[in-house]
Amino acid sequence: MSTAIGLTLAHTAGCSPSSACCKTPGLGRFKTGHLVSDGGKEQVTFIGLSPKMQRVPVISPDGLPLMPTKASRARRWLNEGKAKIYSNDLNVFAIQLVGKPSGHETQDVVIGIDPGKLFSGVGVQSSKTTLLKLHLILPFPNVTKKMTARRILRRARRGRRINRKLPYDQRCHRAKRFDNRVQKKLPPSIRSNRQLELRVIKEIMRLFPVSNIVYEYIKARGDKGFSPAMVGQKVMLQWLSKIAPTDTRYGWQTSNLRQWLKLPKDKTDKSKAVEETHSNDGVALAASHFIKWREWQSSNARGGCWEGEVIVTPAPFKVIAKPNIYRRQLHFENPDSHKPNPSQYRKRKGGTITPFGFRSGDFVQAEKASQIYRGWIGGYTQTGKSKNISVYNHEWKRIGQFSPTKIKLLKRSCKLCVA
Repeated sequence: MSTAIGLTLAHTAGCSPSSACCKTPGLGRFKTGHLVSDGGKEQVTFIGLSPKMQRVPVISPDGLPLMPTKASRARRWLNEGKAKIYSNDLNVFAIQLVGKPSGHETQDVVIGIDPGKLFSGVGVQSSKTTLLKLHLILPFPNVTKKMTARRILRRARRGRRINRKLPYDQRCHRAKRFDNRVQKKLPPSIRSNRQLELRVIKEIMRLFPVSNIVYEYIKARGDKGFSPAMVGQKVMLQWLSKIAPTDTRYGWQTSNLRQWLKLPKDKTDKSKAVEETHSNDGVALAASHFIKWREWQSSNARGGCWEGEVIVTPAPFKVIAKPNIYRRQLHFENPDSHKPNPSQYRKRKGGTITPFGFRSGDFVQAEKASQIYRGWIGGYTQTGKSKNISVYNHEWKRIGQFSPTKIKLLKRSCKLCVA
């Protein structure tokens, strides 16, 4: 995987890109950026590859995040008993120190958020390395589907209750309890999207000493005055500003910096759970905290250059979604007309607890025909002939039904599916 590295080198005025000073040992030749005059010297920004290793989050004994360390040092601390594995809801390998740390000094660690309607990208970046990349599958379509079903059932109940053959003033209409049209509430689908993003940000802040958050502010293109992804931006910025200093960037600024950092972008199918669809935008947003675009202060030239230093490296990549759990309902909406049951006119529906000791959303390991599967509990079947538990993947597509005796609990539900 190709990544970008930003370096700032001092050049003598007038040197050419093909000269020896425009080459860096071990990284080959680089593509030069813009030049800026600075007291007889010129600052040139180069782009190349960075083969740096991934970093491991470190937590103090008090639970405060410290600067991440190398994987080799983390393994050595674990073998020497100086640290232990730190469990977290993002399933990121992290360690917690047993003894007092040598210091609490930290550098700037920035979170970049690229929000969307169906998917969002999150990147965690420091000036020296990329720490984490996340691809969020938002619950927008699931919530919209449930709200539509609720609206249909509500209208059906009112239709059965109201006799429309009577005059309007004699119908059994419900009296208005309160005026609920003056409050500026977020739609449930948009609120669930923003709450998932906020939940992930809070989990990241438990692992890294986050100093700033950069959020992409969306504006509709052309003549469009509205976009579903624009809803809830101001509320989200208010939530984020309470936990860390928050800045905003526009989409065109993210695109320019992403192209300059040579981060790939896949626009053909944005539903793909890969780094190129959304998480690279989050990394570019986080990198914008360390690199700024400066216009040339000259009347004879137009343009500008990127100033600053940042190194983009390979990082752990995670796909996160919410389990599509159906809350407990008394029964299905419609009677069981095909197979009438004298003792139970309507079937049981929903629920998060199974009679086999598992809960919906639990991460489990199942076995069938000598094959091992891992997924999340999504429901169960209990009849006189069979007892099965349904296991789903992170996209909430059923892997299969398994016997309760063939399922092993790995982790209790944390309301997140991390793959």
